[in-house]
Amino acid sequence: MDDEYYMNLAVIEAKKAAESDEVPVGAVIIDKDHQVIGYGRNCPISSHDPSGHAEMNAIRMASKAVNNYRLVNTTLYVTLEPCIMCMGAIIHARIKRVVFGARDPKWGGAVSLYQLADDRRLNHHPQIVSGILEEQTQHLIRDFFINKRSI
Repeated sequence: MDDEYYMNLAVIEAKKAAESDEVPVGAVIIDKDHQVIGYGRNCPISSHDPSGHAEMNAIRMASKAVNNYRLVNTTLYVTLEPCIMCMGAIIHARIKRVVFGARDPKWGGAVSLYQLADDRRLNHHPQIVSGILEEQTQHLIRDFFINKRSI
């Protein structure tokens, strides 16, 4: 499996979010055959929906694609570490593997602030892989906020 290839697809989604003046986060979900079954980008501002995170949008699309709320044997690629809301949805959806780029020290629910995938009280524990295209995904977020502050 080529994690960088799929992370690049998530980066494309993140850039679309930035073009819409949303925080540039993108996500892609692939199935066990490495086919993209869902993708999403941040849109909480434009959708007036606090759950409009890239991961949530990708999970919704993938669930419709497989006609099931459980996304067993799938991998989620996301440019920024999932927050606790998204990690909750990832665990409920039974996503097997989560691959992300940049860590999120303020909101991260996978490794930085919380480690929800490691909580043995929960019934599902996705594998977490971090740092894929880390520098590129960090720059997306950093540059977005630098530009916002200069306006």
